[in-house]
Amino acid sequence: MFISSISQEQLSEMETAAFPGEVHVIDSDGPEFSRAVAYLGRQKIIGFDTETRPCFSASQPRYGVSLLQLSGAGKAYLFRIKSLGMHRKLCALLENPKIIKVGAAVHDDIKGLQKYAMFTPASFVDLQKIVWEWGIRDKSVKKMSAIILGFRISKTQQLSNWEADELSESQIRYAATDAWVCREMFLKLIVTEKSPLPPSE
Repeated sequence: MFISSISQEQLSEMETAAFPGEVHVIDSDGPEFSRAVAYLGRQKIIGFDTETRPCFSASQPRYGVSLLQLSGAGKAYLFRIKSLGMHRKLCALLENPKIIKVGAAVHDDIKGLQKYAMFTPASFVDLQKIVWEWGIRDKSVKKMSAIILGFRISKTQQLSNWEADELSESQIRYAATDAWVCREMFLKLIVTEKSPLPPSE
């Protein structure tokens, strides 16, 4: 059984956690890209997220997706879509029905990626649409991960420049964590008995 929601006070008292494995930033099609696709293609469940350079005023142009993050248990790959594009092998991964891709608010992420190349997404799980089945009301990744996994993740890099020439170490760790934590939440949910919220909620 999970609590249905969590307060800021409860959150602030929790330990902070981040992705503990290897993180690889991929910005071109080469041997490292091939190794990334091969590793991800062997996974049954991968964490999924994207990052977009933030827009701070209405007069600014809207930026496209900067980063696609895909994470297994021990390795996370950050694909710099602005330089790499939506490579056909990445599209094939996202279309593969045998690989479950877990994220939060995945519809918008998918639409953003489809602006680079059309693909037909398959086997995506949106945590925001399923957590109610376990009695959870909160929908933010930060709150869901605290409720389900019992730790806090940092969101301080969320509004940083994802199109910087070099991503900082904290950006890299943040981006990997966001994808990985979605996978970890799903794995915890599927081994936990459901206790759905009543229909009125």
